[in-house]
Amino acid sequence: LWAPDGHARAQPTVAPPVAPPVGPPVGPPVGPQPATVPPAATPVATSAAPAGSAARGLRGRAELEAFLDGVMLANLRDKHVAGATVAVVHDGAVVLTKGYGWADAGRRTPVRADRTLFRIGSISKLLTWTAVMQLVEQGRLDLDADVNRHLDFRIPATHAQPITLRHVLTHTAGFEEDGRDLFTDDSTRMVPLGRWLATHVPGRVRPPGVASSYSNYATALAGYVVERAAAMPFDDYVDQRILGPLGMTHTTTRQPLPARLAADMSVGHQWAGGRFVGKPFEIITGAAPAGSASATADDMARFMLAHLGGGALAGRRILAESTTARMHARAFAHDPRIPGFALGFYEKSSHGLRIVGHGGDTRWFHSDLALVPSERLGVFVSYNTSTGGELSFGPFLQQFLDHYYPTDPAPPAAALPPDAAARQARQVAGEYAFNRRSYTTFQKALGLASPIVVAPGDSGRVVLQSPLGAMHLVPVGPLLYRDAMGEGLVAFRASGTSPATLGFLGLAPMMTLERLPWYASVRLHWAVLGAGVLVFALTLLAVPGRLVRRRAGTPRPEDPLPGRWLVVLAAALHLVFLVAVGVVLGSSGGLLEGPLTGLKVALALPVLAALLTVAAAVVAVRQWRHGAGTRGARLRYGAIVAVALLFTWSLNQWNLLGWRF
Repeated sequence: LWAPDGHARAQPTVAPPVAPPVGPPVGPPVGPQPATVPPAATPVATSAAPAGSAARGLRGRAELEAFLDGVMLANLRDKHVAGATVAVVHDGAVVLTKGYGWADAGRRTPVRADRTLFRIGSISKLLTWTAVMQLVEQGRLDLDADVNRHLDFRIPATHAQPITLRHVLTHTAGFEEDGRDLFTDDSTRMVPLGRWLATHVPGRVRPPGVASSYSNYATALAGYVVERAAAMPFDDYVDQRILGPLGMTHTTTRQPLPARLAADMSVGHQWAGGRFVGKPFEIITGAAPAGSASATADDMARFMLAHLGGGALAGRRILAESTTARMHARAFAHDPRIPGFALGFYEKSSHGLRIVGHGGDTRWFHSDLALVPSERLGVFVSYNTSTGGELSFGPFLQQFLDHYYPTDPAPPAAALPPDAAARQARQVAGEYAFNRRSYTTFQKALGLASPIVVAPGDSGRVVLQSPLGAMHLVPVGPLLYRDAMGEGLVAFRASGTSPATLGFLGLAPMMTLERLPWYASVRLHWAVLGAGVLVFALTLLAVPGRLVRRRAGTPRPEDPLPGRWLVVLAAALHLVFLVAVGVVLGSSGGLLEGPLTGLKVALALPVLAALLTVAAAVVAVRQWRHGAGTRGARLRYGAIVAVALLFTWSLNQWNLLGWRF
């Protein structure tokens, strides 16, 4: 559910609030809604931080509200976001919760921080992790026991080491990514948690405990473990043991929403054609514990206060203080110099602060939560429009920290001599892929859309291009780089002077960069596939001309080559396959929902084409042995066959040859 899809670069902090628009809601959303007055059980912070431009920390409620008004309204306007909700807590109290813009742009319903529910996506996982740790406290779960002990089906023993809850909480279970059947708009397609888990077990592609690779499946598995250990449905457990004690009366993990909350649910929006288009309520089909929660900013303030308060709020305790500290402490890191994982939370450290938190993304909602334990500070933000991902993954928190915890803006200085820096740049340069991907199913082909390239730059610097944006990196230590435009750190791992094999982004500790061997290069395969499409198209275009010449009785000397129909049919099948995949991608479910009958039928085409190509290769060999046709004709035929063979090889590399489901 959580998937960074925006650029992790800071956006400019812009100035004053804009006036509410007039006319139909096709432009910027309305201004801020009145801030919520928290109930008596959650006291309001009134003390201000020390004055002065160099002061670090909050500066009182009025200043915070003025700052957020400027930032939120400008961001919503610039990114075409219909509405947002924010909560800030500090020193055991709510400082501010506030709504901005529209909960329903079509009806002009304003966002209210105390009533409007937003889909918080993978921040829901923090409820699941809290539930797990409650049961660990009670001795009913063991973080280091085989999860199969608590299941009524079995996770395959692909590796000698079993998967444990500790692996699950740090996303080191070793599952590949499988994004199928996560979302639906149709409540009749919901699948019970246990049945969904038993029928959607992803491949175990690495031993557990080796590397983080974010897994919705693993989190859903933990929710099922909670359900079975507590002997009650997961939603009931969360209601009774977390939401109820904390007074989170406007939060639920239930789907569809309970009747008492349905009217307060924000609409999810898409910005399209210059207007906000409302979308149906998103349902997490079977992996509900990974992202099913809907919540208000007020309730998320309570959740943050409980975690920052050692597991208790207003005298109601959900976790022991020692358990809360254990959840927030580092539990796994790829490299000790960059952010890693706590138990469930991941580190978002920046501006001289250790920060733990979690992001959350659905198709239409994008959220972020950050806790700064040393400052007793918590920040939550959620956006109800598809474009909100450009704000939630980094930029909003960056703006907040730049304002309240400013750091030295001086660019990082290279820590290596020029020759050593240049050698290191060559060592880390190459093409990589995130390990949060499919390895064994047709979904591997989705990796064609997002190549990650590390290229040497000037003075020992490197440039990292990824779906998270471009990072210009300065060497600040052995195999360690810092973003020249910020504080982001990137580390690499290598054996001696050999090329680096792994890379780790501080801004995304839930994934690892894996160096691709030359034969798996995305750029190489794009060249092969592109050449194939061009050659196949030219091969088919030549057919009508050849038919015209034959009817006119003027065939060229090389025309009678046997086997030409083999490459023509193979070319046609490959091109029809690509068109069919495009149609499937453009359908409502795409490649990740439903039975995928169309894709299964389409995948027969490259299999048939491969058989024809092999036959054509046999014919090509015979042509050269027997000197059939002219030399030029044999060369052209052989070239077409060679391209078709390479095209088939590329499809196989991306799991598109055969039925790999």
